[in-house]
Amino acid sequence: MSSEFALIARYFTPGVSHTAVAGGDDAALLAPTPGRQLAVTTDMLVEGVHFLAGADPESLGHKTLAVNLSDLAAMGAQPRWAFLAMALPDAGDEWCEAFSRGLLALARRFDVDLAGGDTTKGPRNLCVTAIGEVAPDRALRRSAARIGDDIYVSGCTGEAAFGLRTYREATGAHSADVRHCRRRLDRPEPRVSLGTRLAGVAQAAIDVSDGLLADLGHVCEASNAGAELQWDRLPHSSALATLSPQDRAAAVLGGGDDYELIVTAPERSREAVSRIASESPVALTRIGRIVEGPGVRVFDRSGCVMDTSRSGYDHFR
Repeated sequence: MSSEFALIARYFTPGVSHTAVAGGDDAALLAPTPGRQLAVTTDMLVEGVHFLAGADPESLGHKTLAVNLSDLAAMGAQPRWAFLAMALPDAGDEWCEAFSRGLLALARRFDVDLAGGDTTKGPRNLCVTAIGEVAPDRALRRSAARIGDDIYVSGCTGEAAFGLRTYREATGAHSADVRHCRRRLDRPEPRVSLGTRLAGVAQAAIDVSDGLLADLGHVCEASNAGAELQWDRLPHSSALATLSPQDRAAAVLGGGDDYELIVTAPERSREAVSRIASESPVALTRIGRIVEGPGVRVFDRSGCVMDTSRSGYDHFR
């Protein structure tokens, strides 16, 4: 078992590319690109709240960074730096090695410097602060949606929620669908390339952490607008086919942890958005539009408003 400083030196002191002084001093010195604005985000993962006790540490390392990179993607920012603060019940080498392997593999993929952080003893709690760069006036903001904008979503929502359900119900991971959805929960893929390419083309964006309707609702509230979605236009994962219609709707509309992007863009930008989507490894689907008035409404194929009372996650409800 490592001491605090040996743990940091052994597992959390990789090489850096965008940092003048990284871990080892009282603060890091960053070297941002001239003329770029900095986007900064912080996310905390708490055992028993955001992940199950006994979660695979390598996957957990991946997810701890991924959820922060997803926030930067939703701003159209290119990730550059991350700072890791964590409380651990013990400093076991096997757990720390696997956790750092998952976190640093993702950091290398996106050329992110792990530039510092802190450790302490306590219930397992993992917190990353991530910093990215974006050109002035190109950041995607929740408050920038406008009446008439098209609404898009990347990938499929609801898969991570189904993955969590299989864990809670102790469903065996014998089917490809179950394995796929558990991986979507355990190792979310931040849509960095898509977000950075949409900066300057789209207007508003948010990542799906609490559920499609809940997170789109945040955009509408910040933009003083509403939204109308068409159920038949929403991308439906074949992995959810075994669920009842009610449970499938709850997963697609209210399931969190997918970390897909919701994006709004003016109708005149459809061709540009379509071109970006065609060059992306993940699908981008137009699902509705921004309208006047508050709230988000979902219409079924007969034109009736669907019941969306099971619409998302709130830590304090």
